[in-house]
Amino acid sequence: MKFMLMMSGGADSYDEYLRWPQDLRDANVAFMQALGARLRASGELVSAAGLAAPAQARRVRMGADGKPFTDGVFPESKEFLAGYWIVEVPSAERAFAIAAEASTAPGIGPKPLEIEVREVLGSHRDL
Repeated sequence: MKFMLMMSGGADSYDEYLRWPQDLRDANVAFMQALGARLRASGELVSAAGLAAPAQARRVRMGADGKPFTDGVFPESKEFLAGYWIVEVPSAERAFAIAAEASTAPGIGPKPLEIEVREVLGSHRDL
């Protein structure tokens, strides 16, 4: 079973992160790298990435002229996806355990973080 574990943050989370003391940012990065290494070594990690700041986000749709139409930054959004892991594990319980571990990453603010866990469906027939 594949699951996506999603870490979200507020619209100002990226700016806040840059204001953290350097040693705390280093500890956060080291934690995330170690978690990724353990999941890779166990064969459970399919993919993982942090995402660019919300200011760089664009929504895209087909324009009337048949060309992509992009719309920029959406300040009304309260939360943005900050990063994700896709894991392949034998059960939802294992995905929950990984998410719980990820939620303990060093940082400033509410502890622990909330990690959203959703199963990755194989096809439209899974709906």
